[in-house]
Amino acid sequence: MKRNLAPVHPGEILREEYLKARNLTVTEVAKGIGIARANLSAVVNERAGISPELAVKLSEAFGNTAQFWMNLQKNYELWHAEKKVNRSVIRHFSQFDSGLQVL
Repeated sequence: MKRNLAPVHPGEILREEYLKARNLTVTEVAKGIGIARANLSAVVNERAGISPELAVKLSEAFGNTAQFWMNLQKNYELWHAEKKVNRSVIRHFSQFDSGLQVL
């Protein structure tokens, strides 16, 4: 993922496109999907990510797929990992460096 602009946190999408757009509160949605208000609040306020279980619950509640929510989370995390990892210090291994003999 080679881009300079960071992807939006999935919590922002949830907050803006699903809660605000439907006039829903964090409390109402948390109760409706069976999780603690504090946990949903942490996601909506971008302090926590979306777990697979939460992705399933959100997909059921909002009529989309769990994959949609997981892709948002994965793209967000991967972009940040790409910025964090120093690739220049990583050793490259080819199939011939493994020490295994191919018969």
